[in-house]
Amino acid sequence: MHAFLVSSGIVMLAEMGDKTQLLALLLATQFRRPLPIIAGIFVATMINHAAAGAVGGWLTHVLGANVLRWILGLSFLAMAVWMLIPDKLDNAAPAQSRYGVFATTVFTFFLAEMGDKTQIATIALAARYQSLLWVIAGTTLGMMIADVPAVWFGEWIMKRVPIRTVHIIAAVIFATLGIMSLLNVGALF
Repeated sequence: MHAFLVSSGIVMLAEMGDKTQLLALLLATQFRRPLPIIAGIFVATMINHAAAGAVGGWLTHVLGANVLRWILGLSFLAMAVWMLIPDKLDNAAPAQSRYGVFATTVFTFFLAEMGDKTQIATIALAARYQSLLWVIAGTTLGMMIADVPAVWFGEWIMKRVPIRTVHIIAAVIFATLGIMSLLNVGALF
């Protein structure tokens, strides 16, 4: 359960202002059909994070505990720095789609998530906690908590939430996890 809660919180913060959250907003304004967009985001996230979690779980078996600790610590510190770099959307959604709202959302969201902050965080969290099911459930919930409001209330929220502050908070959390991993302090996270 601990892995679930930490994974949810970290990914929710990492997703704020991220390109996939911007994609959710773009899809919502383009198609104006929130339910198939939300369902598409959920399916794409589950598939993507299950694969990322499997990689993280595999890494725990391939690498020794000491090597993994250093990789995770440095990865979390790199994520902290990455959180401070503003994200932009690179025309991830097509202007017209012949595949329908749901399929378009699954495809574009899955591709946009490849190599993204939240996917990398899922790999690191799965390696850190060795609880694949709880990590995937947590990271997926974190994505949904961040993206569903963007679909329903995106434009209104984007005008009122200071994304830079959210990024700084997320960077501090990632830096803390990185330092704790490097110092081999695991009781808190």
